[in-house]
Amino acid sequence: MTRMLHVPSLLVLVLALVLTPGSAAAWEPTKPIEFVIPAGTGGGADQMARLIAGLAEKHKLSPRPIIVVNKSGGAGAEGFLHVKGKKGDAHTIIITLSNLFTTPLHTGVPFNWKDLTPVARLALDRFILWVNAETPYKTAKEYIAAVKEKPTTMKMGGTGSAQEDQIITIQVEQALGLKFIYVPFKGGGEVCVNLVGKHVDSTVNNPIECVSHWKAGRVRPLAVFDPERIPDADWKDIPTVKEALGLDVQYNMLRGIFGAPDMPQEAVDWYIAFLKKVTDTPEFKEYLSKGALKSAFATGPEYVKWLEGAEQLHKDLMTKGGLLKK
Repeated sequence: MTRMLHVPSLLVLVLALVLTPGSAAAWEPTKPIEFVIPAGTGGGADQMARLIAGLAEKHKLSPRPIIVVNKSGGAGAEGFLHVKGKKGDAHTIIITLSNLFTTPLHTGVPFNWKDLTPVARLALDRFILWVNAETPYKTAKEYIAAVKEKPTTMKMGGTGSAQEDQIITIQVEQALGLKFIYVPFKGGGEVCVNLVGKHVDSTVNNPIECVSHWKAGRVRPLAVFDPERIPDADWKDIPTVKEALGLDVQYNMLRGIFGAPDMPQEAVDWYIAFLKKVTDTPEFKEYLSKGALKSAFATGPEYVKWLEGAEQLHKDLMTKGGLLKK
C-alpha cells in the first residue's frame, strides 16, 4: 500500500521535469531561411552571402536550407525595407554593407539600422584604388598626375551613388584638388568588369571584387585605403594611400548580419552560434585571406557600439562631401 502511494508522486516529478522550460529543446529554423543581399550579384556582399549559404549546406550547419535573394533596388533600400516589413520573423536575415548607413542618409528612405535586429559583425572590408592593367600607370602618383592633366574627364567607377565608393572618391578629390566623373554601378562585380572593359579609368573596389581579374592580369592595384598594408602574402606589396600619395584617407566597410525587427532572442542566439561555426571553417578563413578582408567577429553590445560609431562617421563624411539628403 505504501509503495502505491509513491507512484503518483513519481509521476508528478517526471511531468514536472518534462514540462520545465529549461528542458525544452533550443530554437532552430523550421523552414528555409531567406538571406537578403541589398546589393547586386558578383559584389563582395553577394559573394560572402553565397559562401555562407554554401558552407551551411556543406558542413550541415543548418537544419533548413538558406535561400539567397538579391534586392539591390534603391541602393539597397529595397532589401532593407523588405526585411523591416517582416517584424518578428525568425527566418529572415540580411547581410549588410555600409549602405546600411549611407542609403537612408542620402535618400531619406524611412529606414535606420536600429529598425532591424543586430546579429553579428563578420568582417571589415578594405578598399583599393585600381586601374586597368593595360594603362601605363604603375603607381598612384602616376595616375593622379594623369588625372590632373585631364581635369573633369577621367571616370571613377563605383558601387551606387552616394555610397562608400563615392565617399572615398570625394575624399580623394578634396584632398588633392581633383575632379572625377563618378560613374555608379549596381554592384562591385559590375564595377570591376567595366574597368576591365575600359568604360571607366579607375575604381575604388573592395579587393574581393577585383581579385580574379587581378590574378588574370586585367587590372592593377595602386594603393589601399587603410592605415596599414594588407598583411596577406598576395597583397602585402600594395602601398597604403598614405605611402603612395601622402593622404590620410582610410575606410573600412561593414560585412555584418541583421535579423528582422523584434526577432526572438532565441533565434538571434541560434544565428550567432551558426555564424561563429561558419567563420571558424577553413574555407571561410581562406576566403578572408584571399579577399583581403579583416576578421572582426562581434556580437551584442560590442557590435551595437561599433554600429553607433559607424553611423556617426558616415554622417560626418557625407556632410563634408555634400551627400546628405537636402
